[in-house]
Amino acid sequence: MGIKKNVTSTFGVSIEVDMLLKDVDVNEYDALAIPGGFEEYGFYDEAYKDETLQLIRSFDQVHKPIASVCVAALPIAKSGILKGRTATTYHLRGGYRRDELASLGVILGDEWMVVDDNIITSSCPKTAADVAFELLTMLTSYQEAQQVREAMGYK
Repeated sequence: MGIKKNVTSTFGVSIEVDMLLKDVDVNEYDALAIPGGFEEYGFYDEAYKDETLQLIRSFDQVHKPIASVCVAALPIAKSGILKGRTATTYHLRGGYRRDELASLGVILGDEWMVVDDNIITSSCPKTAADVAFELLTMLTSYQEAQQVREAMGYK
């Protein structure tokens, strides 16, 4: 999904998205997963657009899981749905992204990954697998997620 049909990734890889954000029917999806990105490559340009923020709000309004990795917690917070809730984000470079998250009314968690009801946030790219397994737990069960975790070699 994207705001425009053709997207160039951080590393210069161009892709054509299969659906525009404005065409997403929240009822057709079980969850929303948002990867982080690099500011210098335009992550926030699209992450803070109204279409993105409205999509985040739409998933929260129907209480579907929203999973994020690293700085993807920031557009979730910018959407307003994290105000007064606990979350985390990128922790390096003096914690300036954590300060930004707090300025949006978020209670900062100190864990690598924070789960507040239906929202998963994490502190860095290294946590991507943990976020994925937590999302899988929300969508299935702890036992099923553990079975997948073990089959993939994670203990």
